[in-house]
Amino acid sequence: MHKKLQGKNGLSVIVSPMPQMASVSLGIWIGVGGRYETARQSGISHLVEHMLFKGTHARTARGLKQAIEGVGGAFNGFTSDEVTCYMVKVPSKHMELGIDILADMVLNPRFDAEDLAREKSVICEEIKMYRDQPSDHVLDLLSEIMWPGNAMGRPLTGNITTVKSLKRDELIKFREDSYHPGNIAVVAAGKVDPERVFSCAMERFEGQKKGKMLTFETPAVSQKTPRVKVCRGDTKQAHIAMGFHAPDRNIRERFAMKLMNVILGGNMSSRLFEELREKYGLCYDISSAYKRHSDVGEFQIHAGVDSRKAVRSVVAILDELKKLRDIGVTEDELARAKKYASGQFLLAMEGTSTRMLWFGDRFMVRKHIPEVKDVLNRIDGVTLDEIQKVCERIFKASSANLAMIGRMGQRDKNRIKKELGRL
Repeated sequence: MHKKLQGKNGLSVIVSPMPQMASVSLGIWIGVGGRYETARQSGISHLVEHMLFKGTHARTARGLKQAIEGVGGAFNGFTSDEVTCYMVKVPSKHMELGIDILADMVLNPRFDAEDLAREKSVICEEIKMYRDQPSDHVLDLLSEIMWPGNAMGRPLTGNITTVKSLKRDELIKFREDSYHPGNIAVVAAGKVDPERVFSCAMERFEGQKKGKMLTFETPAVSQKTPRVKVCRGDTKQAHIAMGFHAPDRNIRERFAMKLMNVILGGNMSSRLFEELREKYGLCYDISSAYKRHSDVGEFQIHAGVDSRKAVRSVVAILDELKKLRDIGVTEDELARAKKYASGQFLLAMEGTSTRMLWFGDRFMVRKHIPEVKDVLNRIDGVTLDEIQKVCERIFKASSANLAMIGRMGQRDKNRIKKELGRL
């Protein structure tokens, strides 16, 4: 399914050939993100990512975009807790151009002072935009109470104060410290010859030296009682984000949590969707997500509900968690969840972009790329008992966190805290 090569300077190159496709998706992955930042430099990974799109010593920002879009390609990037990724999707015959553009950005950014001033302003507007979208902002509030005092509790964008305070020299040093071959992977998926990709990638990074590998602090999970944070907002809805610490102790638990998520809130036939939307009409949308980092995990539930029915909605969510924990799931539910998870995974593997993203995440964050058949076997091997055990371990009052944005009186806040304590 894939081939991997590592250069003498530490650069990793991973290629997944898909000869039936017409395109290739390419990503240059850097092992740095929000978790590697100090509080004072919060948002620097994201700002560096933005600046790499502003031009290199050989190409202007417009030149970078025109080079990719001029051959019908697409261009993007993102910053997460543990990685930063720059990616393109181009017709397969333009693979070398794609690698050349990405490598030029990563190795030769200009960091022009005027561009930096403008981009700081752009990111400040981005921060304001997310603050004005309660469905997004409530997830930041949830992270804040779940991971207090740790980088995971801070927004990836940083805040307006930290972004404005970052200096050009700081960005240059941050890139030099983290953007070295030992901390980089070039990932390709699509209609390509692996040997051509290996040769092209190694040539672009030739002469670059491996630097010191970075580390981050694993957050201490010492929660004893439920945590609640309610912010008043001038909104038509109450926005709810509920979270639980969900560390997996082995691979079997991880797959049990994945399937439990499908059953609880992972799709439109899930328990939460059926109960809160279809049965009671409390919300338009509700979902759950299992987020696994390299060292810790978290389980989230997210919904927007009528402010007057916020307490009822929280109680309904907690009732479903109790049923899942105390009664368990049925054989039919588990069978459907397995088919859904397997099908979604196979569908993701069909696309060059989704395959490249999966390979990059697995390699950079998980440090392991399994074969497709192994993933499918792990899904199929999950038992009813394993799902119930992870529910018993995770869904309890001492691990419950709730963030809300909306109009709510003190009586409702007290009721919600009381209900969480009964979990």
